[in-house]
Amino acid sequence: MRVDEHEWLAGRFETHRGRLRAVAYRMLGSFSEADDAVQEAWLRLNRSDARAVEDNLGGWLTTVVARICLDMLRSRRSRREEPLEVRLPDPVVGRPDGTDPEHQALLADAVGLALLVVLDTLGPAERLAFVLHDMFAVPFEEIAPIVDRSPAATRQLASRARRRVHGSAPVPDADLPRQRAVVDAFLAAARDGQFDALIAVLDPEVVLRADTGAGTTARFRGARAVAEQAASFAARAELARPALVNGCAGLVVEAGDRPVAVLSFAVRDGRIAGIDILADPVRLMTAGGHTPPPAIRYSLDATHADEENPR
Repeated sequence: MRVDEHEWLAGRFETHRGRLRAVAYRMLGSFSEADDAVQEAWLRLNRSDARAVEDNLGGWLTTVVARICLDMLRSRRSRREEPLEVRLPDPVVGRPDGTDPEHQALLADAVGLALLVVLDTLGPAERLAFVLHDMFAVPFEEIAPIVDRSPAATRQLASRARRRVHGSAPVPDADLPRQRAVVDAFLAAARDGQFDALIAVLDPEVVLRADTGAGTTARFRGARAVAEQAASFAARAELARPALVNGCAGLVVEAGDRPVAVLSFAVRDGRIAGIDILADPVRLMTAGGHTPPPAIRYSLDATHADEENPR
């Protein structure tokens, strides 16, 4: 390939990179795996006749990334790498005021950690059908060949996934300042050890998940059980600072210049319906304390096509 043609192709690919990484992140819940999938798509593009797909390069690349992610999900399951409890996905952490354009896109999608956790419980084909159709408006006719099913069967895959998602993932309040007020009340109650105040800001059916690493995911359900865990958080609560985590109000707990925990909250009807805590020291480890932790991405280009109404 000539130098000028390679530069042309690289430029065209870069215009689609943000969407491809957004697709891969939603499919895999891992930044490193998402980046690997996008890089593999670039290599395949270089080996293909790019001029033949020039008119629909974005669609072609989305299909390629989707196939790569599908293979990665199937391989992940066959190797039984994942523990029985779902490992929390990599969080996207940003400024608490919500001014990050990437987070505005994520908030529009409501792609919180709780949703990604539910996506991890889906079969690979179901997850792909739901992500591509409901989040990126890819028609079922284009998804069907990727999962080797008819368009009607692919529609059923997405429908089953949608029922699981709507039944399991709490839909957070869209008002970010309201979310922040509830999380601030939770943090103040935890700092002061006010058990009754903690109960007051928790939904009766609240679920707390804590990923501490080494395949260990603790799970607690109910306001009293979660309040008891939050009360033990009092010492670290002093080290917490507000952040936006996957488009929702959250907290980052730091010891020195190193994050030791990332907390994401799903606030619904003025109460906390879900708390997801990533406290895996390996995934939160910084390189020399100066670069962002590999499991935390402070910006993720989540630009994508307008959503199509689920059918």
